[in-house]
Amino acid sequence: MQKIIDAHTHLSERQDDGLNRFARVNGLRYTLVELLDTMRKHEIVRGLLLSPPLQGGVPLPNDDVIGLCRRSGGMLSPVITVEPTAKEVKTAVKLAEENRKEVKAFKVRLGYVKAAAQSPVFNRLYDYAESRGLPVLFHTGDTAFSTGNLSLSHPLNLDGLANKREELIIILCHFGNPWFEDVAELIYKHPNVYADISGLIMDGAYAEKYAEWLAKKISEAIYFAAGAQKVMFGTDYPVTKHSETLALVNRLDVDERDKEKILRHNAERVFRL
Repeated sequence: MQKIIDAHTHLSERQDDGLNRFARVNGLRYTLVELLDTMRKHEIVRGLLLSPPLQGGVPLPNDDVIGLCRRSGGMLSPVITVEPTAKEVKTAVKLAEENRKEVKAFKVRLGYVKAAAQSPVFNRLYDYAESRGLPVLFHTGDTAFSTGNLSLSHPLNLDGLANKREELIIILCHFGNPWFEDVAELIYKHPNVYADISGLIMDGAYAEKYAEWLAKKISEAIYFAAGAQKVMFGTDYPVTKHSETLALVNRLDVDERDKEKILRHNAERVFRL
């Protein structure tokens, strides 16, 4: 088995973590030890760590994310979450600059915050990300909580930003689920737009049929985009288990070279790992 990169994982080790309920459903302890042990088991050599939401709707502080990564022995790299205020943007850019050897990307929580991707409040962030070649991950598609705003998290909202900022590396998290065809068009149209397959597996009476449907949709998107060079593996741990997302990749009706791109090569190139 080739070495794998997980482009989207979460952790906090806090009782007020809003993802604890997903961990319980999945039978996970949701600890740093468990995460690293599971990564080793599945030969996942690197992971990008994103802030989970805490109760009350705020993300885990970025300093905590950096601290967890430093405890990982080099297996995890931090992604800085950026909230839509001038103060938060300034703080996030400063933190990234102070930790520039470690920070690999930024994250904007579209659908969870009251701001669009093209909001002027993010201009300073985008300027800095472009200057450093750092990707910006955007939550797209369905939200984990019913209070999320789908009109802001729809993937087509990133089309205007990609048109305006052709040097900004944009990553659509969760493949815009359920708008797979829209994401297929975005990654085909824009050289600077990518997508990850994190957080797509769910339990339920139709779990097997749903997994088949997901594999078909993602495979068709890859056909449309003329290859898998814009698609990255991500688990969204603890929302989904590593084994489930790896099984999803195995289900894809694409050749082995494209699976290798998804599992490692694309993230290695985009995040410069």
